[in-house]
Amino acid sequence: MKSKIAAAKSAALEVLLHNAHGPYQGLPRTAGWGYPEPYTRDLLISALGILASGNEALLQSLRQVLETLARNQSPRGQIPSLVHDPEDRGASDTTPLFLLVLGMLRRFIGEGEFLLEAGAKALQWMDYQSIEDRPLVGQQPTSDWRDEQWVLGQGLYVNALVHGYLKILGLDERAAAFRIEANREDGRGFVTAGQPTYALWFYKVLRDTRCDVLGNSLAILTGMAGPARARDMVAWIESHCAALRAMGELAVDLPPCLFPCVLPTDPDWHPRYEIYNQPGHYHNGGVWPFVCGFYIAALVAAGQHHLAQDKLQALTALVQVARKSPPTPAHALGFNEWFCARDGRPAGEDWQTWSASMYLYAAHCVETGTARFF
Repeated sequence: MKSKIAAAKSAALEVLLHNAHGPYQGLPRTAGWGYPEPYTRDLLISALGILASGNEALLQSLRQVLETLARNQSPRGQIPSLVHDPEDRGASDTTPLFLLVLGMLRRFIGEGEFLLEAGAKALQWMDYQSIEDRPLVGQQPTSDWRDEQWVLGQGLYVNALVHGYLKILGLDERAAAFRIEANREDGRGFVTAGQPTYALWFYKVLRDTRCDVLGNSLAILTGMAGPARARDMVAWIESHCAALRAMGELAVDLPPCLFPCVLPTDPDWHPRYEIYNQPGHYHNGGVWPFVCGFYIAALVAAGQHHLAQDKLQALTALVQVARKSPPTPAHALGFNEWFCARDGRPAGEDWQTWSASMYLYAAHCVETGTARFF
């Protein structure tokens, strides 16, 4: 299996180098052929694999992404959704991702004041995203990476990013206060009675208790969830995924991005889901390799090293599969965007930048026994 992992790491690096220069101002492309655009969130999430690789060309590409984002930042500090387009705004996760990756890159390159003004403006923007003037931030539906999934009010994924950047930027007192707010058990935090995983989102008396695997993984990685809760989260996720496999709803040994799925009979089903977000597909419970990469890293952070090794093997098998025939035999691995949960078939674009990058990061975490950069 070690040889397969080594081969997949080499192929992932090939994908990232291939995608490092696209048609928009020479910025990286989001996928090898399907997405030529430089989507901000994809490229910032890909920073983890780039930093783990230590590849100089990719590090320069990442630096170019951050510098371009800083130039295209809105007057109030928001980071655009497309790296090269200052008018494409509205995403709730691009600004916290910018701050998180900025902090990581500053430490990696030893430049503590890199993009100091842009970082300060981004922090100011985030400070005004509170709904009730609390540490937690709010968002509009479909404004984070799930552009077909409704997340209302305080969303777990975005708030876990906030906790992460507060820590990486050395704002320790604010991070501690944030962690207390996030773990409130009175309905004003993400703690959900009867389950160790955090709520997908909450707003006033409304709460979605479905499991957001990316959000919970980031909560573990950033320390928003303490060690005991992290271990309980992992056991709960694994138990429920085993049940999904037993029911024939999950064909792979990796978690879907969301479970249970939103069904047509559920009150939070939306008409667009019928076309774009069927159960077990896309953001409604599809299997995303980049999310699985975060989950594997979270397993390492939670001390579940053997389980992390098993999941890395499963992810190694998953990234082999391509939806389209590769252009040449050398391009044999798919690194597809997402997979249907029920049959394990690839359904997105091949050579996805964040799929390749998060594979590299997951492998790095397993090999070193540490969730580096967090």
